[in-house]
Amino acid sequence: MSDSRIEVTAYSGYRGEESPRSLVFEDSTVDILAIVRMWIVEEELSRNQKRFFVVNGADGFVYTLYYDLEKMEWFLRGREKSKGDLN
Repeated sequence: MSDSRIEVTAYSGYRGEESPRSLVFEDSTVDILAIVRMWIVEEELSRNQKRFFVVNGADGFVYTLYYDLEKMEWFLRGREKSKGDLN
C-alpha cells in the first residue's frame, strides 16, 4: 500500500500537537481506541517533519498514519488486522 491522503479528526492539545481521534477508511468512520506508538521523522534537506502514529481502530485493524506538517495533511501508511482479533 502506498501512502494515501486520508481524512482524520484530530485533537490539538494545549501545545498544539495533533493527535488522531478518528479516521475515514473506505467511506466508513473508524474511531481510534488507542495510540500504540508515536514518533517524529524530520527530512534532512527540507527539515519538514512528519508525525507518525500506530493506532488501534475500533474496527479491529491497526493503522499506521502520519501528519505532514508542511502539507498540513494526514496520510495512511498501512493497515493490518490486529493480532488480538481472531475474526
